Amino acid sequence: MRVMVFMKSSVGDAEREEPATEAFAAMDRFTEELVEAGIFVAAAGLKNSGDAKRIVFEGAERTVIDGPFAENGDLVLGFAIWEVKDIDEAVAWARRAPNTMPGRSEMEIRPFYEVEDLAEFLTPEELANPRTGERGRLGVA
Repeated sequence: MRVMVFMKSSVGDAEREEPATEAFAAMDRFTEELVEAGIFVAAAGLKNSGDAKRIVFEGAERTVIDGPFAENGDLVLGFAIWEVKDIDEAVAWARRAPNTMPGRSEMEIRPFYEVEDLAEFLTPEELANPRTGERGRLGVA
């Protein structure tokens, strides 16, 4: 099963301190463990929300909101995609991860939809012929 792991800050960008060099090194070592175990698929850190935009959907209307989003204490700092046998294995790996932020931070683990989860929405032909190319590389999208 594939899961997406979100690394989240419990404070907004305005209150957040940047991680120390040692924290980046610890995360790099942890990522190498994931690679060696065959768990790692992809990962990236995200810039502060000052460089971000939010698009609000309200029916047919779209509103763009510029960052920073300092009021939000639930900002995503980065993500990883892991291939694990089940959610319990993902939790076990997450418990081993270093806390790269001073103070409190969180990880959220969410399973991907797999083809079998979408069977009621797909034709038998689509189920028998998974997507190829860039669209099929990381999932069922």
